[in-house]
Formats: sequence, structure tokens, C-alpha cells
Amino acid sequence: MDREEADRALARLGAEHEAIETSLLALQDHAGRRLLEGAELTGVTRERWATTEQSITLLWEYFDAYAGAREEAREIRARRRHPNREDLVALTELLRGDAVTVANPGALPPSSVTGPARLSERFSLQELVARMNELYARSLDMVVASDSVWSALPARIDLLAAELHRTRSLAHSVGVRPGEHPAGDDLAEITQELTTLRVQVISDPLAFWLPGPGSAAPGGGRPDTSRYDRAARALEDVRREIEAVLAVRQDAEARLMRLRDVLSRADRTLTEARAARGEVLAKIAASEVPAVSGPATALQERLDIASEYRRRAQWNRLSPLLESLEQEAEEELLRARESLTSVTAPLAVRAELRGRLDAYKAKVARHGLAEDPLLIERYDAARRMLWSAPCDLRVAEQNVLRYQQAAAELLTPRRPDRGGRRPRGPAGRVRARRPGGRFDEYAVPAPGVRGCLRGHGRR
Repeated sequence: MDREEADRALARLGAEHEAIETSLLALQDHAGRRLLEGAELTGVTRERWATTEQSITLLWEYFDAYAGAREEAREIRARRRHPNREDLVALTELLRGDAVTVANPGALPPSSVTGPARLSERFSLQELVARMNELYARSLDMVVASDSVWSALPARIDLLAAELHRTRSLAHSVGVRPGEHPAGDDLAEITQELTTLRVQVISDPLAFWLPGPGSAAPGGGRPDTSRYDRAARALEDVRREIEAVLAVRQDAEARLMRLRDVLSRADRTLTEARAARGEVLAKIAASEVPAVSGPATALQERLDIASEYRRRAQWNRLSPLLESLEQEAEEELLRARESLTSVTAPLAVRAELRGRLDAYKAKVARHGLAEDPLLIERYDAARRMLWSAPCDLRVAEQNVLRYQQAAAELLTPRRPDRGGRRPRGPAGRVRARRPGGRFDEYAVPAPGVRGCLRGHGRR
């Protein structure tokens, strides 16, 4: 090296020395390192901290050797303003050769960190800086990871524990206790989980650290909060259940009154269905009528139990009972209505046939055909069947259909035949429409014989 190269190398060495010293002092004062020194560690954190402590000790020894070599080089350069060849050879050996010896085998970390253990090692300044960078990165990674877990999880666990305490007090006020209600058992499990989790996080933070994939920077990763998140979700579920119990306490009387009303309506509907069944059996023949069940006595008994729970302020037992009773009471009312509908179906069919028969009678009357003998005969037959008891619905329906068919034939206009003759009515009659919708009907007794007037204006 010439003088200028030596001066530039010494300047770089000075800046590098200042940066390394600043980094080591920052590591020494890091809050995570101080916490690790004072904590009772367990598990993987204790193993890694033992290695990291040795690495930090070795870092300072490397740095002292580095600083000593730098100081020696500065002294050589300070001898003369223009160094001679001997000085330049010494500077070259210090700044570029393997001139730094590190000896202290008791402070060496395991061979997995620095290679096989030896009594002493010789480094160039460049190699020594690379070794210090490697040890510093590993040490800082362990310290930062532990500090990140301690910064993230214990405070969140404490907040969740405070929320758990409030929820537990609220649960006790409504009778939700371990062994008496599932939510009480859940609260006990969450309490135990949070207590265990906090102890483990404090003593073994690295067990709750997830390294970032492919991250080379120290502290690359994130805290593992899966257990905390599960406990938080479980507590939220319990809190919602406690709120539901509190809601039961506030509106229990109103809900019980609604339940009584629903069951009363179901009983009245069943009573109506039983009465309708007797009426159907008496008035409708040849029809299958389903049986009607009795009142919901089991639901009424459970409703009495719910009232007793309310009287004794056993809200935790009343809440699930009310929910099931409300659903079953609505189902009971629906079954009662379906039973009434199925029982009264024959009466509905009879009413529909009656309405249809009267509708067709009104229609033929509007067209002036109410006095037609065939229609009168078929109407009387259908009416006698529909207004008699017991009524055979199948026969009644056939009679109504026969009346409809006869009315349809009379109401349907007919075209003249090819000879221009009038359309023939029933029984070989010739019918002619008169003004006002009235008909003249002529009988045709035989071909070629003039028909005689059989009726005028009536049929």
C-alpha cells in the first residue's frame, strides 16, 4: 500500500469502527435483551438465550481485537508525516493481512455458530467484520423476536383477562356458574387457558414466534396469536350467551304470556277441529276424516316449569327452555291449523260445489233458460244431494257436472246445416230465438209434416 491507500483504509476503518460500536451499544441497551437477562426462561427461549449470551460476549471480544488493530494501525501511521517503506509494510499487514488474533476458548459458542472450537483464531479485519456481522444478526434476531412477542401478547392477554373478569361477574349475577351451566364451564376453561398462556408467553416467548418466510432481516416474522385468538372468540361466544340470559331476565314475563297465548290458540283450534270432525262425519258420507290429536299437555307442563324458573330467578335454566318452548309452541299451532284444514276439507268441497251449482243457475237464468225442464230436473237432483245429510260428495259432484253440461249445451250457439234449416234442440225440436232472447220451439213429429207450436216464449 502507498500512503494514500493507507490513509483511505484508515478512514474507512474509523467510520466502520464507529458504526460497529454504535450497533453493539444499541444491542446492549435493547429492552428485549434486558428482559431476557432478568427473566426465568424455559424451553426453546432458554436454549437460544444461552447461545446468544455467548455470542454477545464473543462480539465484544471481537470488537476489542478489532479496535486494538485499528489503534495499532493509527499509531504506525502517526509516526511520520510521510511513512517509509517499513511503515507501509506494517500498515499493509495490519489492514489487509491476517493480523488479528482472538484467543479465549471459554467464551466461544458451539461449533454450529463459529465452526470447530480452537484455542485461538486469526482474522483479517475484513473477516473479523464479517464474523461480527453474522453474530450480531443472530443475536439481534433472537432479542427482537422475544421483545416482539412480549410487546404483543402479554398486554392483550391482560386486557382479555379484564374482560373475562367482567363477564364472569355478570354471569354469576344471572346464575351462570361452573357445573350449573355450560357457559359457566366455558368461562372456567377460558380463565385457565389465559393463566397458562400468560405464564408460557413470559417464560418462553420464542415458542410463540413465527419466522417470516425467506426473511433475512433480524426479527423477520410475527407473534403467533392463535391460542389468544381462540380464547377471545370463546369469550365472545360466552358473552353473547350471557347477554341472551340477561335479555331473558328483562322480558321473561312477556315471552311467557306470548307462549300461553300461542298454546291457547292451538288448543282452541284443536277444539274447533274436533267439533268440525263430528259435523263432517254427520253431514258427509263416504269420506275419510282424519283423527284430531288432544291438547299439548306436555308443552303446558314445561310452560309451568318455565314459570317456576322465573319465580326462582333461575335465568340460566329459563333461557334455553324458553327458546325451545317458543319453537315447539309455534309448531303445535301450525299442526293444529293443518288438522283443522284437513278435517274441514270435505265441507269446503261441498261449499265449492254449492257455489258452482248456484253460479250456473244464475247464468242460465240470465239467458232465459231457467224454466228448461232438463235443467230443472238436473238442478233439483244436484241440490237435493248437496243440501241433504249425509252428503255423498262423489255423487253430488257428478250431478253438478251433469247440470253444467246441460247448461253448456243450451248456452252454446249452433250453426245452420247445409240445407239452411234451423238448429235442432233436444228431443228433435226446432228452436227459434225471438226478440228479447225468448225462444219458440217447434216439434217435428215426422219428415214432411208441418210442425205445430208446442210452446211460445217459455220453452
